Amino acid sequence: MPSLKELRNRIASVKATQKITKAMQMVAAAKLRRAQEAAEAARPYAERMEAVLANLATAFEGRDDAPLLLAGNGKDDVHLLVVATAERGLCGGFNASIAKLARERAKTLLAAGKTVKILCVGKKGFDSLKRDLGKHIVKTIELRHVKRVAFENADEIGILVRQMFDDGEFDVCTLFYSRFRSVISQVPTAQQLIPATFENAEAELPEGNEAVYEYEPDEGEILAELLPRNISVQIFRGLLENAASEQGARMSAMDNATRNAGEMIDKLTLSYNRQRQAQITKELIEIISGAEAL
Repeated sequence: MPSLKELRNRIASVKATQKITKAMQMVAAAKLRRAQEAAEAARPYAERMEAVLANLATAFEGRDDAPLLLAGNGKDDVHLLVVATAERGLCGGFNASIAKLARERAKTLLAAGKTVKILCVGKKGFDSLKRDLGKHIVKTIELRHVKRVAFENADEIGILVRQMFDDGEFDVCTLFYSRFRSVISQVPTAQQLIPATFENAEAELPEGNEAVYEYEPDEGEILAELLPRNISVQIFRGLLENAASEQGARMSAMDNATRNAGEMIDKLTLSYNRQRQAQITKELIEIISGAEAL
């Protein structure tokens, strides 16, 4: 059984930890509002760009001159997984859930005889995947020095991905990130970037109200300009969704940690009081027994 001094030290230690988790919760709450606003503001632009590209892509269905970023190179042998996670921990299962989704996809592809390459954006993703998929990680990009993610940061990643594709280093590229839904709900998401897919673009127009567009210059020139930019835009949206999801997960995790610390303090205090009362009772018995012996 621990002594009274040990119990006092442990109570003081847990109280200090509780102060830290409470402070981290408040900081995450303050950052969450800005990150959530940025993520929600980026969604309409990214979704509308997908809708425009989906409309343009219909002109190239079945054509041999379709852009490679749209139609792919005709192969499905080498897959690049862009895994975007946070630079720091203490945010619950946020990083682990993204890494788990990417790991499952990688193992499925490897089992099918495909070649897998992993591009980690964020230190925690690298730390999680290096144990069993380290030999497949080709590069790690850390954004620890970036206080607020900007389009320039995403564009650098997009340029790297496009350069790797142009050099023939992969055939299919998929982005992994966590879509922000609420403080307690973040959804790990896999989005294929190359060849471009527009799964959600059909929902942009109500049924029966499909619009017909005329483009100038022609569709090929517009696609040549928008397809490379779309990769950076989708990566930017993923990074913004990640930023909001990270702060939401951290806020929830630190709230749970603060409450758990409070429960532990109550239990330790109860044990301390019981032991202290037992010690006082023992001392009183010894004093009374000594007095009676005299």
